Amino acid sequence: MFDKLREIETRFEIIGDDINKPEVIADQARWRGLMKEHATIGPIVEKYREFKRAEEALRESREMLNESLDDEMRALVREEVKDSAEKMEIFGEELKILLLPKDPNDEKNVIVEIRGGAGGDEAALFASDLHRMYSRYAERNRWKVETLSANENDLGGIKEIAFMIAGKGAYSRLKYESGVHRVQRVPTTESQGRIHTSTVTVAVLPEAEEVDVALNMNEIRVDVFRSSGCGGQSVNTTDSAVRVTHNPTGIVVSCQDEKSQHKNKDKALRILRARLYDLELEKQAREQRDARRSQVGTGDRSEKIRTYNFPQSRVTDHRVNKTIHRLEAFLDGDLEEMTEVLITTDQAEKLKMES
Repeated sequence: MFDKLREIETRFEIIGDDINKPEVIADQARWRGLMKEHATIGPIVEKYREFKRAEEALRESREMLNESLDDEMRALVREEVKDSAEKMEIFGEELKILLLPKDPNDEKNVIVEIRGGAGGDEAALFASDLHRMYSRYAERNRWKVETLSANENDLGGIKEIAFMIAGKGAYSRLKYESGVHRVQRVPTTESQGRIHTSTVTVAVLPEAEEVDVALNMNEIRVDVFRSSGCGGQSVNTTDSAVRVTHNPTGIVVSCQDEKSQHKNKDKALRILRARLYDLELEKQAREQRDARRSQVGTGDRSEKIRTYNFPQSRVTDHRVNKTIHRLEAFLDGDLEEMTEVLITTDQAEKLKMES
C-alpha cells in the first residue's frame, strides 16, 4: 500500500508542476485532464501526509522516552506516543478506503425513475411522496432537479416519473436508492382505518453522455402524438409529445412535458441513453457477481430494500438492518444518516474483498 502511496504523491507533485507550465496551459484539453487528476488524487496525498506526520511524531516521542525525563514529562510523552499511534491507525484505515477502486460514475448526474407498483392509487400517492423526498434531498445538497417526464393520476399521485438530479457526487449518494420501496399506512380513501401495504420501484441511473453511449438513430423509431393528461391547460392541442423506441432492446421512452416537440425528443433521448448505459452496467455487474456477492450499491431492482411504516413512524433499510424512527424528517429529505450507513457498509464489504 505504501509503495502505491509514494507513487501517487510523486505523481501529484509532477502534475502540480506541469499545470503551471505555459505549454501545458496552452493545450486546454491536456490541462483540464491534469487538473481533474490533481483534484482526484489530492485527498489521498493530503491524508498520506497526515499519516507521515503522525508517524514522525510517534518516532520522535519514542526517542524521547529513551532520554532522562522526570515522571511528569515521561507521562506527557507516553500520552503523545499513544495519541500518535491512534492517529496512524485512523489515518491508515482512511487511506485504505481512499485507495479503493472508484466507481467511475460517482461524480455523474443521475436520472431517477419512480414507478407506482402494487397498491394502485395509494402506490401512486407514495411515488409522489418519494419524488418530493428526493427533491428535498437535492435541495439540501444544492443540486438541481429537472423533470424529464411525468404521468400523474387524478388524485395527484404519480404513476411514473423520470427526473434528473444534477450536482457533484449525485450518483455516489443516490445509487443506493435503487430497488423496491414498501409503504405501510392507512390510505386516505380507507374508511375502516386498515393499514395497507403498497410498493414503489425506484431506479437511479447515472447520466450517460454521448461518449458513454453512442446512439445509432437508424435503430431508433420516433413517433409523435398529442399529449394526454388529467385535462386543463397542460394538455397540448398539437402533436408535440414524443415516443422513442430503441429497436434492438425494445426500450420505449415517452415525453410530453414540454410544448416543444424538439425538447420532448431531447429529453426522451437522454432517458434512453441512461437506460442503455445502465443495461451495460448491469451486464458488467452480473459478470462480476461470482467474485462480489455484496451488491449494496447495485442491487436488483426487484429487491425490497426499504419499508416506510407510518403507524410506527419508522424507516427500515433491509440491506443493512438499519431503522430510523424519524419518518417525517426522512420523507422531508433528511436521508444523510441512512446514506452514510449504506456507504460505510459498502466500503467495508469492498475492503474485505481487497484483503
